[in-house]
Amino acid sequence: MFLSESFRKIASDGLWNNNIVFGQNLALCPLLAVTGTATNGLGMGLATLVVITASNGLISLTRHLIPSEIRIPIFVLLIAALVTLVDILMNAWAHELYKVLGLFIALIVTNCALLGRAEAFASKQPVKEALWDGFMMGLGFLLVLVALGAAREISAAGTVFANASLLLGESFRFLEVTVIPDYKGFLLMALPPGGFIMLGFLIVGKRLIDQKLAQRKPVTVLPPVIAEEEL
Repeated sequence: MFLSESFRKIASDGLWNNNIVFGQNLALCPLLAVTGTATNGLGMGLATLVVITASNGLISLTRHLIPSEIRIPIFVLLIAALVTLVDILMNAWAHELYKVLGLFIALIVTNCALLGRAEAFASKQPVKEALWDGFMMGLGFLLVLVALGAAREISAAGTVFANASLLLGESFRFLEVTVIPDYKGFLLMALPPGGFIMLGFLIVGKRLIDQKLAQRKPVTVLPPVIAEEEL
């Protein structure tokens, strides 16, 4: 089953062109705070993915019932209710990860990306498109969290997804990989300055890829315009 053009555009925007981090430069606080390891990034990304998808769908479903004058406070309340639910579920079912992420789960409420998608997209689109947009935006954010966490973890400790089985459950043990054996580590990458440095490398990498893709696009040559006096 092939996606329609509009659904493909939503997917490309969420994953790449209008990515929450690379395109909108939002959610940098949790991005830099919890990505000391790929496991933490995965946990935070999954929580955000669930909240943004559910909030988009719920806001789109009730958009005709929400008065436009007070829509922003209502959006915030809906997002807060969903974050509280996710917070309780993570505390119950992924308690070790919950202790690591701590306050940053609750701070998903203040993530401007969620309110931005609610206002700019979900409140104006049908439920299917809103759910797809929320899922793709959340997935794009999750991928950046995991990529940044993995890059920092490899640089700092030579591992990737360390302690995944302890934080996410025994079924995630297969993710635990030692990339560089007997690596003494580079502590800076585990600290907040390392997050800024590695994020800068990722942004530069995306810009270079965009430039390469733009160069490969065929250039359309338009025929010369003939002035009326020359006819």
